[in-house]
Amino acid sequence: MNSIEKKLWNYIDGTLPAAEQQAIALLIEQDEMYRSKYNELLQFNQEFANMDLDEPAMAFTYKVMETIRTENAMKPLKAAIDKRIIMAITGFFVLTIAALLIYALSSVNWAAGNSFEMPQQLITGATDANHYFKGPVVKAFLFFDLVMGLFLLDNYLRRKTVAKRP
Repeated sequence: MNSIEKKLWNYIDGTLPAAEQQAIALLIEQDEMYRSKYNELLQFNQEFANMDLDEPAMAFTYKVMETIRTENAMKPLKAAIDKRIIMAITGFFVLTIAALLIYALSSVNWAAGNSFEMPQQLITGATDANHYFKGPVVKAFLFFDLVMGLFLLDNYLRRKTVAKRP
């Protein structure tokens, strides 16, 4: 659409200020090109005004909305979690627990036989376990284990609640 058509449409719609309306009216009277374009656009506008627009039937609207609803219902709300990721996380936790168990069993004094010896730290009252957890790597490892454990617990509980719904 060129600028002449824009000006004439605004003139026909009555959205121009009074000074511009007078200038366009003067151009329509004096210029043949403006006059012919104005008559063409005015006739086009009147044809649209006389047109009867049919509204779609209520059943059409209902069918369209039902189609959209069923298409959206078929799509899962969340992307499925890949089973390999779950298995990798499970494997990580199993290896971590196995490593801790092996470390604990290797630190037991098996030569003691049937007698039980109290650890020296408990006898002296020096039960400071902080020296085991001072390194930032160990703290990050424990934090990561905690977050992953909570994530798996949340996933498990969500599956239980979804399974209970009808």
